[in-house]
Amino acid sequence: MKQLSYLPGLILTLVIAGVATFLARTQLALQWHFGALTIAILIGIICGNTFYQHISHYTQSGVAFSKGFLLRTGIVLYGFRITLQDIGQVGASAVLSDAVLLVATFFVTCWIGIKLLKIDKQIVQMTAAGCSICGAAAIMATEPVVKAQPYKVSVAVALIVIFGTISMFLYPLMYPFLIDYLGTEQFGIYIGSTIHEVAQVYAAGSTINPAVADTAVISKMIRVMMLAPFLFTLSYYVNKNESQGKITMPFFALYFILVAVVNSFNLIQPELVDWLIELDTILLMMSMSALGLTTNILSIKQAGTKPLLLGALVSVWLILGGFLINLFFHSIFN
Repeated sequence: MKQLSYLPGLILTLVIAGVATFLARTQLALQWHFGALTIAILIGIICGNTFYQHISHYTQSGVAFSKGFLLRTGIVLYGFRITLQDIGQVGASAVLSDAVLLVATFFVTCWIGIKLLKIDKQIVQMTAAGCSICGAAAIMATEPVVKAQPYKVSVAVALIVIFGTISMFLYPLMYPFLIDYLGTEQFGIYIGSTIHEVAQVYAAGSTINPAVADTAVISKMIRVMMLAPFLFTLSYYVNKNESQGKITMPFFALYFILVAVVNSFNLIQPELVDWLIELDTILLMMSMSALGLTTNILSIKQAGTKPLLLGALVSVWLILGGFLINLFFHSIFN
């Protein structure tokens, strides 16, 4: 009977996910490169601040299940999108550029947000995760680790959408000026190591040429593979500081790595892998829908303009600092 209580909420998040999928395939969404995940949370926020309060009594258990279990399952299945062979295609330069930028960006974001701007720590940590690794997916994976409220997640996701979209258009404009310093391959790595979302990375790279797009996406997926060790490290830090040494590890991150390893050895039929990736997309969209449904727009307003300033400053760091780090590794390996 308890499982049946989940049904109304699950149906609601699934319907929103379906609408988001349809809208993501429209010409306007394709033109502006708005992915289904982003659209799902936006629809969820609209519904959550209009009619949802009148039906939340019937749907809240299913919505909570979507934000919890379905989110973790979606992160695990995300591992089917990457393989270890991806690393070999771009070499040590991409791995080192990604690793250094991930660590540096996380600490730079935390320093700016917490120390300089005095923003809520959870908003900053999730924003740092999104900017460092893989956008909204990283924010969603970080949420259960830092135990953030829904509106804080929405603020972090909004920053990823705004400044990732700006970067998506900005990098192709920078290409003619930086190509002589980085070369085609390293510029692709530069895109993949500094732009937030996979869709944004592909959009920026494909605007330049297919070779840059391919390298950029592979570099980006290497960043995605670093999600698991990042979550374990963050979980250790959070629990050590807030639970008197009691450590609770996010084991879904370990399963994510195991799935990626299994996927690397072609042990599963490609057709089944494609189906699992489609399922993963649906689960993540249902999670984003649930997140939007439980987000109060007034709470986002209360966050003020400081998060926008944080997003802008981190974007400047990624462009300038990312260029210098990529230039350094390009000079070493070429």
